[in-house]
Amino acid sequence: MYNFAKYREQYKANLKLALPVVLTQVGQILTQVADNLMVGRYGGEDPLPLAAVSFGGSVFFILFITSVGVALGMTPLVGELFVQGERKRSAALLQNGILFYTLLGVAMSAVQYAAVPLLYRLGQPVEVVDMAVPYYRMLIYSMPPVMLFFAFKQFLEGVGNTKVEMVVTIIANVANIGFNWLFIYGRFGLPEMGAEGAGLGTLMSRIIAPVLMIGYFCSRHRYRVYLEGFSPRRYSWSTVKRLLAMGLPISLQMFLESSAFVGTSVMMGWFGTQAISANQIAITLGNCAFMIVMSIGAATTIRISHCYGVRNIAELSLAAKASYHLVLAWNFFAALVFITLRGWIPTLFTSNPEVIAITSQLLIFAALYQLSDGVQNVSVGILRGIQDVKIIMPIAFISYWLLNLPVGYLFGFTLGMGPSGLFLGFSFGLSMAALLMIVRIRRSVRKLYTQAA
Repeated sequence: MYNFAKYREQYKANLKLALPVVLTQVGQILTQVADNLMVGRYGGEDPLPLAAVSFGGSVFFILFITSVGVALGMTPLVGELFVQGERKRSAALLQNGILFYTLLGVAMSAVQYAAVPLLYRLGQPVEVVDMAVPYYRMLIYSMPPVMLFFAFKQFLEGVGNTKVEMVVTIIANVANIGFNWLFIYGRFGLPEMGAEGAGLGTLMSRIIAPVLMIGYFCSRHRYRVYLEGFSPRRYSWSTVKRLLAMGLPISLQMFLESSAFVGTSVMMGWFGTQAISANQIAITLGNCAFMIVMSIGAATTIRISHCYGVRNIAELSLAAKASYHLVLAWNFFAALVFITLRGWIPTLFTSNPEVIAITSQLLIFAALYQLSDGVQNVSVGILRGIQDVKIIMPIAFISYWLLNLPVGYLFGFTLGMGPSGLFLGFSFGLSMAALLMIVRIRRSVRKLYTQAA
């Protein structure tokens, strides 16, 4: 039977870490929300600008989230070393991570730039792609500063500091809105850039974020010591291999999951420009809910990694269960909001009646997968914390590529459900991922109890 008193302290500890991360993650997704809102309003009843931002952002997101996934591997490694008092080894992870992740950002930018011609081969309306390419290119240029920011962000999360990233993200997002206003509409004599202006605003805000992070590290002695003696000569392949061993499975899992969403967005384009715009609104709202989930998952990784570092398995188990309680409560609330406000929310983004109608239908199906999405994300956070990450990639492959996408195609096209059918595939894929990960966690925790006995 559920006992609130048993978990009270766990809720407090998890929320203390999660709330700043919530604001950070919401701030990051608000970059896309701001782009969508301002470009959607700029287009008025013309769905083309919003469709362009949707398509360009979706294609960019695949390698973006894959790169970020590699960086997420730093947090559990730093968390374990932090509770063990291993400052030098933590510093080695940070210094190698700064160089490695930034170079990874440069490499991913080159790959994404080379992929520009492929945008015309994904079955989208030509006019959408023409407008999407300039916006997409601006996002490409933001990859190196994004990865530099995440090097510092993931290190701070590992030592339990989630407040700084929150402040930096809020500042960067306020700047993004200001830049959007300048560049989209062409204020103060600047040229009116439309969708491309939204991309330029995002680029500028993403340059600001790592600059603020570096300034914080240099101004605080307790963090500046981690950077002392930093030099490319201290680059260690063995340290990079540790970061890759932890980060690569996480990255592949995030790639497979995000590609299911992007694949659905591409198939949505086969229904026309209105469906693309509606999909973008629904996905953006889903991402807003998911950022809270992701924040609880990030806090879970921190708590679990600290418990794992001192091998306190009883505390680890309680912290994990508390995270499940929190995420289920949030996702139940999000599902209710999507269903009850499905007719009003789309009007914030567009005045096109057809886009509003399609979006209101998609929000019902987005509500269906909320609980599964929360459970699978927290489960990933637990597996990261105990450094059991190799299994999450094959689970993701089964759930998203072998189930989610085919089922979505079946309902959307073969059975004639249209855009709503594509969204129904998410419920199947995310539910399978949640189930398989819970089975893995139960097995891993039992093994930890046996080892501790």
